[in-house]
Order: sequence, then structure tokens, then C-alpha cells
Amino acid sequence: MDIFKHSPALTPKGLTRTGPFRIGLVRTGLAFAVMLVPTFLGAPSAMAATATGTMGVSATVQTACSLSTIDLAFGNYDPTSATATDASSTINVTCTSGTSFTVGVNAGTTSGTTVSTRKLANGANRLAYGLYQDAARTTNWGNTPGLDTPAAIVAASPASSLTAYGRLPASQNVPAGTYTDTVTVTVNY
Repeated sequence: MDIFKHSPALTPKGLTRTGPFRIGLVRTGLAFAVMLVPTFLGAPSAMAATATGTMGVSATVQTACSLSTIDLAFGNYDPTSATATDASSTINVTCTSGTSFTVGVNAGTTSGTTVSTRKLANGANRLAYGLYQDAARTTNWGNTPGLDTPAAIVAASPASSLTAYGRLPASQNVPAGTYTDTVTVTVNY
């Protein structure tokens, strides 16, 4: 049934009947406007733009050093032996590359000692020992740079390793027991 045939008032303005139940647009400005809508709603890539700039990046490398040590353990000591007891330990120092440094070792925690007369303690009993820069144990290792410490080292990568040579002189007749001391290792840079 054709509704426009019986009721012309039902035909909307601007539309015409082109066949049974078909309505078409009248060629007016409306058709042109409908064709422009996809242009405004289309992909924005045709209108994209870019802007560039620069950003500075910096860091300040600090001069720093750190160290780690391995305990010096003499082990068993025979006070009746005429032979000294020797041992060694390692001090590892890591500094900023190119940093010059020295390593000092203080007198320890036993009272009445110096860097050249160190002593291990067991209560009131004392056992003398020495720390040296060389394997022959002839150069004392003290705590004053330029005087009784190893020569300055210029840091590189990896860590610098220094050997501390220890000696318990022979024939120290002391009571049996465990003798200890603690020295402080200092990196000067």
C-alpha cells in the first residue's frame, strides 16, 4: 500500500516519492552538507604537525673511595719456638678512576701501643705483633701518608689490592689463650 498516494500531507517537505515505500532526497543544499560531514570527521593525520626541542642531561661524578678487608689470622702460636709466626691479609680499595690515594693502618685498640709496637691482648696479657708493607717484613705499615704508608696509588678499575704482612716475633712466653686486636684501616684521597 502506498501511503503517499492516499495522504499527500504525509509527504515530508523536501522529499519526493520515487516508488512504493521509497523516499529520495531532493537535490538541495542539504545533500551537499551531508557530503561534507565525512571530510570533517575523517582521519586527522592529514592535519598533524610536530615540534622539537632539546633537553640537557648532566651528572657530576664524585671523588670517592671504599674499602674492604680480610681479617689477619695468625692461627696457632708456639711461645717456645725460636721461629716467628707469619701471616698475611688483603685490603681492597675501590676509588673513582684516576683518584690518587694512600692506605694507613693505625696502632690498634690495645692500650699502650703505637704503629711500630702493636700488641694483641688477652685480658692483661700482651702478645707483640707487627704489620708490614713488604713480604720480607722490614718496612713497618703505619698511618701517616708519605712517612710510613705504602706509596700513593692511582685508582683504576677494578679494585686495588694491597697485602698486609703480619709477624708474631718468636719466643714470647705468654699464657695460653686467644689474643686479639682491631686496627683501623684508613684510605686517604
